[in-house]
Amino acid sequence: MKRAFITGITGQDGGYLAELLLEKGYEIYALYRRNSNQRFDRIKHLLDKIHLIAGDMTDQSSLIDAIEVSKPDEVYNLAAQSFVAVSWKEPVFTAEVNALGVTRLLEAIKMKKPDAKFYQASTSELFGLVQETPQKETTSFHPRSPYSVAKLYGYWITVNYRESYNMFACNGILFNHESPKRGIEFVTRKITKAVAEIYRGEREFVSLGNLDAKRDWGYAGDYVKAMYLMLQQEKPDDFVIASGETHSVREFVEKAFKVVDIEIEWKGQGINEIGIDKKSGKTIVKINPQFFRPADVELLLGDPSKAKRELGWEPEVSFDQLVEMMVKNDLKNEGAESG
Repeated sequence: MKRAFITGITGQDGGYLAELLLEKGYEIYALYRRNSNQRFDRIKHLLDKIHLIAGDMTDQSSLIDAIEVSKPDEVYNLAAQSFVAVSWKEPVFTAEVNALGVTRLLEAIKMKKPDAKFYQASTSELFGLVQETPQKETTSFHPRSPYSVAKLYGYWITVNYRESYNMFACNGILFNHESPKRGIEFVTRKITKAVAEIYRGEREFVSLGNLDAKRDWGYAGDYVKAMYLMLQQEKPDDFVIASGETHSVREFVEKAFKVVDIEIEWKGQGINEIGIDKKSGKTIVKINPQFFRPADVELLLGDPSKAKRELGWEPEVSFDQLVEMMVKNDLKNEGAESG
């Protein structure tokens, strides 16, 4: 039986990855950070099937112990301070986890289980101020936030350990991937939860930032399959994982409201723009300048052709299906939060 060690098990991707690996017969060990606010909402149905190990990405000794206990064949590093906006407020902590945390984990593997295959959760935010469209594995990086700068360090330290110590270490450069398990601090889940609450009459409007920012959105359940496939190859490599389509935040909002038969009419410009329910005439979308980033990323569009060709990976859930899935889940949850 293969053993896998997962960091970030309580996050969106951690839950989907654990489900996938359990289906494939893996024994799973997972790192969790012991604190008073620990929540296992996303994996409560898996708790009796996995082995939890207390530890922290900022603590070297706990990572060494975790690798020694789990003796993994595969390590999936999904742990991160994963919210771009928070990275502007907590840049040092973000670097400790997203940059140095990767080094600590690689060191632990090198010391205790050097033959383990390693997956590093990289991000399309590395491309930032994009140098070409679509973005692929050879596209130059230009990160635009403390989050993406820290992730860039994580990317390159993974490459360096692969090249310097002959470790099987891969980067998955994943573009935005969402699901009903997405935390409510992320704009997609913020939108779908607000749509459900507006539909039920529990709130009047949703406040958003840059409606014209464009992203390549996919389904998290599809993307964890790519993570698994990367570690089943003969040689380690880095892959862009994306849908190959781009959609604006505005389009996401419009499609989310259409799920509950609300059509939006936009009025005004810039920070004075509002979205109005065509039937009722009520304002249901407002712009809040506080939600604009100091340096925003305007357009992300990935080219997944290498992953399709070499991994045999294909996304299965479309953009429309994803939005509908998330809205319907929030309607069913009656305002319940997961994050």
